[in-house]
Amino acid sequence: MKHLLELLRGCRVTQVIGPKNPEISAITFDSRKVSTGSLFVAIRGTSVDGHTFIPLLEHSGVAAVVCEALPEKVLPHISYVIVPDSSVALGEIASEWYDHPSRKLKLVGVTGTNGKTTTATLVYEMARLLGHKAGLLSTVCNYIETTPVPTAQTTPDAVSINELLARMVAEGCTYAAMEVSSHAAHQHRIAGLHFAGGIFTNLTRDHLDYHKTVQAYLEAKKSFFDGLPASAFALTNADDKVGLVMLQNCAAARRTYSLRSMADFRGKILESRIDGTLLSLNGREVETMFTGRFNAYNLTAVYGACIMLGWDETEVLRQMSRLVPVSGRFQAIHSPNGVTAIVDYAHTPDAVVNVLQAIREVNPRRVITVVGAGGNRDSGKRPIMAAEAARLSDLLILTSDNPRFEQPMAILADMEAGLTDESRQRTAVIEDRREAIAAAVDMACPGDVILIAGKGHEDYQEIQGVKHHFDDREVVRDIFSKLSAAAD
Repeated sequence: MKHLLELLRGCRVTQVIGPKNPEISAITFDSRKVSTGSLFVAIRGTSVDGHTFIPLLEHSGVAAVVCEALPEKVLPHISYVIVPDSSVALGEIASEWYDHPSRKLKLVGVTGTNGKTTTATLVYEMARLLGHKAGLLSTVCNYIETTPVPTAQTTPDAVSINELLARMVAEGCTYAAMEVSSHAAHQHRIAGLHFAGGIFTNLTRDHLDYHKTVQAYLEAKKSFFDGLPASAFALTNADDKVGLVMLQNCAAARRTYSLRSMADFRGKILESRIDGTLLSLNGREVETMFTGRFNAYNLTAVYGACIMLGWDETEVLRQMSRLVPVSGRFQAIHSPNGVTAIVDYAHTPDAVVNVLQAIREVNPRRVITVVGAGGNRDSGKRPIMAAEAARLSDLLILTSDNPRFEQPMAILADMEAGLTDESRQRTAVIEDRREAIAAAVDMACPGDVILIAGKGHEDYQEIQGVKHHFDDREVVRDIFSKLSAAAD
């Protein structure tokens, strides 16, 4: 239990109407969860405006309402707190409610189009390998030390973030890493958090269904760096065309990493294989279990972050060789007859290119790619993804991803529009994803590599609002095991 004025200490408040300092029993931005003594924060969401629910709370027992505009009917027993932006206020109130857990551990945020999950996860893993208790907030799964907590979105809402961070603190964690999505930055879900550092991976086309323009998408990412305190570090990819933009007007200690140019943290690929890469990091060699240039960037960023966190460089390099790929990120599955399947979350044109280039670097006999595109998302990237996949593959199968509320064949038609007459001759369209994967395996010969892109760690396929169990990794292993049984 806390009092209203205590919860408002970090907020910009325009006016308080009604009881000045009621006792608060809970905080929520979901009107369905309001109970006696609750503080309700009315958020203007992308599809629903929480302000419309304020009049419905008259008999709910709500103690206070935080809003940007007063309702027509103001009730004398409810405190109304007027703020410029209720989304920002929610983050600050949530931090206060949970006693500012982000100040009690060193929190590192990772933003960018690709590489967020891998980079954040590896910072978390490095902390643990170096003997620290740590937590993770990521697309794949949240972790409180070693306890998994299922995740529904890349960056949770402000209340959930603080609740998870508070649980980490209670478990003795001293470090945490989290993905910071562009949606979360734009919607102020990270408001009120204190970061020890921020990492920028790269920026390519994605989420234009939400941000509308690449510039708006960039500005959402940059807002994270603009908010970093002077006590933090800001580590950016100097090889990305907007990498240095992230550091403009940033108060934090600014550092860069690169594979191509001079930087504070310099990575170089010395040797690349399907099961690993020999890297040079600031002139010191380290053997890793990761493949591809994109993973070399991720590892260089992790190395830089570790050094900025004050960890011993020699020990950091020693432990980096123990890191393993994140589930569903360039995850290799081998068949008994010499075919390798790579399951990867790549769902943007740039990510598809990165993964295919990584596969090409290890000189496979042929590359067969299975890829689709999600429904009700940026449709402009669909033909680009298909064109890039065709360019870097010997054979291409276009298939369904998560069609959501769109018709799968309409999505595939959008993808086909990006193909040339020549690439169409090497492309098959198979709507059923399981059948598409099976067809790719059937086409493959020893020495071939099959890329199954788009879903990675996901264990479902979303069709007309319903999530059906579907895991690319399970499907591949099942097909490979049947081939092995048939061979016996």
